[in-house]
Amino acid sequence: MAKRKMILDLDTGIDDSLAIAYALGAPDVDLIGIIGSYGNVVVEAGGQNSLKILELLGHTDIPVYLGESHSSTSDHFDRMQVSADIHGENGIGQVDLPAPKRAIEKESGVDFLIDSVHKYGKDLTLVPTGPMTNLAAALKKAPEIATEIGNMTFMGGALTVPGNVTAYAEANINQDAEAANAVLTSPMHSTMVGLDVTLRTLLTKKETQQWRDLGTEAGEKFADIVDYYIQAYVDVNDNLGGCALHDPLAVGVALDPSFVTTIDLNMVVNYNKETYGRTIGDDNRLNEPTNVKVSVAVDKDRYLKTFMEYLTNLFKQN
Repeated sequence: MAKRKMILDLDTGIDDSLAIAYALGAPDVDLIGIIGSYGNVVVEAGGQNSLKILELLGHTDIPVYLGESHSSTSDHFDRMQVSADIHGENGIGQVDLPAPKRAIEKESGVDFLIDSVHKYGKDLTLVPTGPMTNLAAALKKAPEIATEIGNMTFMGGALTVPGNVTAYAEANINQDAEAANAVLTSPMHSTMVGLDVTLRTLLTKKETQQWRDLGTEAGEKFADIVDYYIQAYVDVNDNLGGCALHDPLAVGVALDPSFVTTIDLNMVVNYNKETYGRTIGDDNRLNEPTNVKVSVAVDKDRYLKTFMEYLTNLFKQN
């Protein structure tokens, strides 16, 4: 049992599933729970996908909680068509996995997060890879967790490259820019793993074939899931040559910050109509101590080697 604990806050689509696998395959952390969010799919579907992936990987011991079902400024969530195009209607590449034996927990994801910070303190790492709605709600309810938690590393944002849903906005931040701004302007320290680095960290069918060749159920299913993702990337942006490892890179950086080069910055998230979702330096706090490390370069070869080692070893066992 590792001293370090991790919670994933996911809108479980394909790269979120890879993030789960990375956290389970890493030898130096215990995944203690998953909080569901909305984004790639609706929150209930994401929770079920998390349970299915955990069961596929032999970890029915890990609980899944549901977080908020829509942004902090709306009363409902409409899934974007591009999410279905990239992740499949079911969120996991149209691959059919059995209904999970374990049920979603009754406690709310926000309360689970707050309780876990109080319990584990600096030993706890949180990795949100969807909207920041759950974390913003937790900070509003229990502001003390901002300085009690050990590590918060999130997938989202774009500083040195354009967004992927608008010229300014990355998809996770765009779902709830107000929540993201509340988090980034809070006392909480965080590391941003955005499009600046995730679009450089790619997986191809060469790697998924290695999983297929294992002859295990997990290897075959993950190969099928990710091959769908790779093809979706070809359809949307065939210049990349593979699929971006957005969410698992955030997990990797949370555990080993040396994968990336960062700059220290105080950040804001714009939520005006013209630049909604833009993550940018805060010109009102230029001379104040910084609380965000923004990833701007990545050691992609060393990361991919570690990624393949962790996941391939995990899939061998399942």
